[in-house]
Amino acid sequence: MVKSTGNLPEPTTSDEAAIAHWLERLAAHYPTTELAQITAACSALAQCRGNQRIETGETHIRHILSTADILVQLQMDAETLVAALLNGCLNQSELTTAQLTTRFGAGIAHMVGDLARIGQLANVNAIIAAKDQEEHEENLRRLLLGIAEDVRVVLIVLAERMHLMRAIKHLQPEQRFKIARDTQRVYAPLANRLGIWQIKWELEDLSLRYLQPDEYKRIASLLVERRTEREHYIAAVIETLRTAFAEVGITAEITGRPKHIYSIWKKMRRKAVDIAEIFDLRAVRILVPTVADCYAALGLVHGRWKHIPKEFDDYIATPKGNFYQSLHTAVIGPEDKPLEVQIRTYDMHRHAEFGVAAHWAYKEAKGHDAAFQRRVVWMRNWLELKNEGDNASGILDRFKAEFEPVHIYVLTPQFKVIELPKYATPLDFAYAIHSEIGNRCRGARVNDRIVPLNQSLNSGDKVEILTQKNAAPSRDWLSPHHGYLTTARARNRVRQWFKQQHFDQHVQDGRAALALELGRAGLPDKARLDALAQRSNYRRGDELLAAIGSGDVAAGHIARQLEPKIEPSKDLEPRLPKPKTNGAARKTGAGDVVVEGVDDLMTQIAQCCKPVPYDDIIGFVTRGRGVTIHRKNCHNLRHLPPAEAERLLQVRWATQPTQALYPVDLFVIAADRKGLLRDVSSVFSDADVDVVGVNTHSDRSTACATMHFIIEIKNMQQLGQLNNRLQQIPDVLEVRRS
Repeated sequence: MVKSTGNLPEPTTSDEAAIAHWLERLAAHYPTTELAQITAACSALAQCRGNQRIETGETHIRHILSTADILVQLQMDAETLVAALLNGCLNQSELTTAQLTTRFGAGIAHMVGDLARIGQLANVNAIIAAKDQEEHEENLRRLLLGIAEDVRVVLIVLAERMHLMRAIKHLQPEQRFKIARDTQRVYAPLANRLGIWQIKWELEDLSLRYLQPDEYKRIASLLVERRTEREHYIAAVIETLRTAFAEVGITAEITGRPKHIYSIWKKMRRKAVDIAEIFDLRAVRILVPTVADCYAALGLVHGRWKHIPKEFDDYIATPKGNFYQSLHTAVIGPEDKPLEVQIRTYDMHRHAEFGVAAHWAYKEAKGHDAAFQRRVVWMRNWLELKNEGDNASGILDRFKAEFEPVHIYVLTPQFKVIELPKYATPLDFAYAIHSEIGNRCRGARVNDRIVPLNQSLNSGDKVEILTQKNAAPSRDWLSPHHGYLTTARARNRVRQWFKQQHFDQHVQDGRAALALELGRAGLPDKARLDALAQRSNYRRGDELLAAIGSGDVAAGHIARQLEPKIEPSKDLEPRLPKPKTNGAARKTGAGDVVVEGVDDLMTQIAQCCKPVPYDDIIGFVTRGRGVTIHRKNCHNLRHLPPAEAERLLQVRWATQPTQALYPVDLFVIAADRKGLLRDVSSVFSDADVDVVGVNTHSDRSTACATMHFIIEIKNMQQLGQLNNRLQQIPDVLEVRRS
């Protein structure tokens, strides 16, 4: 635990005297040039803060000095101390980032800027009160790490929280409870994740002291020794083991720690046991080069002290599910006190601290993406290497370049934290909240300022979406050149909206076409229409109506199934020649079409509408080319003059059609992207459909592609199945027949 005395004088000392005393004590730890920079930062602190006081009653200067002194005890560099001393000056004075850069350098100015953004965050209470509490607390920890591109910023935040926890004992109980709750749920886990054990232990113990005061006092009273006495005990055990290992030639690195009160309380609750059954109140860890050395060290420990039965686990021979390996044992150590011993190799220890076996990655952070875990790993690595000399800053710069964060964390007006990919926009944020908010978005406020919808967001930004009731997405949003959307989720929601609009229009058109064919207003009962839809490979009646409206299914074909005796439309009623005596209907010409009552007429499929079995069709007697077969809704037949209308013949598809193939014009409209034509072509290939003509066009202004295919199919059922497969391709907005 970081000692609370440190290098500062008594609290009653004036701020000016406290600064002078503190700088005098720092002279032994920092070179003259660095001490001069720290002194300049203290002067800026005094000018910035003046006589301001924080909620605990102490002056802001004293609070900042105490925070910086904790960092001194953690052996942090001078840049970290300067940034801690200047924390809040950007918000409280006329000092600018440019002035900070000139006086203290770009690195310190950047850290102070990050601290200012963290300081502007709303309190954690709104997040903790949310329904999905654990997710929001985790996102807040990610938010703090996301804003702080330099790990030293997080250290400053944690040190400030530690001093705040030390100073809240005189606050009202409600205030203490809230600060302690936020510390336990957000800041202590953050310190744990970064491996800053001194801060983690003290934050957890102080939180328990104010959240569960009775439990804290009970466990403290059960601990016969004070923490300092247990630390001395551990130091003596370590020295004993070092001597014993040296005698037998085992090279080992031995560390130890007394278990803190919060950890004891948590373990007692988890195992439902009394403190007498907690054997790791005092623990040492032994690191050796090889597995053979692990078992040799175990034999030496068991030979020196009596082993406690049932308190041995061999995770080397049988690793845990997360591949954690170590030997765990408990013995009756010196003075007949229980002692836990962990033995592992250096490689096992690195895996336990930084690999998937790490408790912060395996337990607390199960849902983390790999990039985030790698970022935490380099932060922990730097903290271990920070005292390696002049190379520490170079290592930090390399880590910054190599592990740039890939996510940002922004706040809703209700202070809910939302995770987005880096460079996400307010429009991405809107769709992350809800599709309807995105669809009706017409503007955004970021940190209370109106910004363009394609502006990139940063971690810590508070975003408010401005909506209009009747607003709708714009096709410009899908254009990559405009930069409105960066997330696949948002782009898919916009495409679905446009697809739904086409769908609704096709349903309306199909409803009208079917009503016209039935010769009356309204539809048959929906249950029957749904049954027909399923028979035609559609899930619902609405999908069948949409297919009719888009021209993929003939309304007449469906009408005949609903009303077997429906008469054809009067405007297309053909005037049939008198049938020949005993003239049986027969297949002629194309082989799949029957001309009612007429023999020996050559038939051919019209190229304007390209009917397919079983479209609703009609024949037109040409001059010298037999009968041309059209779809009844062919635009060339809609406005025939009376003289030409007399040349219409009633025809139908044969009951046993041949295996002929029919050309169909098919249009595919989609958001333009790389590989789109390949995906569409693969659908044709998988369906064994021949493509005899292709024409594609890309509109750069709308980022939409229109593809015209001439394909050969057998019947409408095959065409319907093909349409369904094409519509399932990502980014396809519409599939329609000409």
